[in-house]
Amino acid sequence: MFKIVKDNVKSLREKSAPVDLPLSKEDKDLLMEMLDYLKLSQDDEYAKKHNIRSGVGLAAPQVGVNKKMLVIYYEFDKKIIQHVLVNPKIIASSIKMCYLNSGEGCLSVDKDHEGYVYRPNKVTIKAYDVLKEKEVTIVARGYESIVLQHEIDHLNGILYYDHIDKVNPYKKLENSIEI
Repeated sequence: MFKIVKDNVKSLREKSAPVDLPLSKEDKDLLMEMLDYLKLSQDDEYAKKHNIRSGVGLAAPQVGVNKKMLVIYYEFDKKIIQHVLVNPKIIASSIKMCYLNSGEGCLSVDKDHEGYVYRPNKVTIKAYDVLKEKEVTIVARGYESIVLQHEIDHLNGILYYDHIDKVNPYKKLENSIEI
C-alpha cells in the first residue's frame, strides 16, 4: 500500500508528465491500486481500523508519482461515479460557477483551509479511460465537475486552497451554484 504525499512535499507542487500509451502494466497496476484505496477509504470500518481518511478522488502525484493519472470513485443518487483517467485535459468549461458549501478537502492536506473554492459548474474533459481502454469525452456537472477539476489541479501542482480568496474566503459569487 502506498503512502499519501502531504502538501508540504515539494513534488506535489510540480507539473506531472504525460503518460505514454499504450499504458504500461506498472501504470495500470498503480491506477487499480489507487481505485481500490478510494473504495476501501469509503468503508467506515476499514478506514477506522487503518486510520485513513475517506476520499472520492486521488491523483498520481498524491501517491508520489508525477504522471497525469487520476482516479475518482463515489456513489451519488444510488449511482456509482467512477473514472480511471490518463492524460485528462479540460477542453471546455462553463461560465457559471459552483462551489461546495462545506468547502473542499484533500487527502494530501491535513490542515483545514476554510473558504469557498469556485469552479466551473460544467466541464468537458478528454482523456484516456483505462477501464474502457479508449479515448473518451466526459461532460461533468456540479459535484462530479468539482471532483474532476480538483484532481486535474493536482496534475498541475495546484491545491484546492490556492483558489480560496485570501481576503474574503466566504465571498459569495453572484449567480454561482451552491452544492
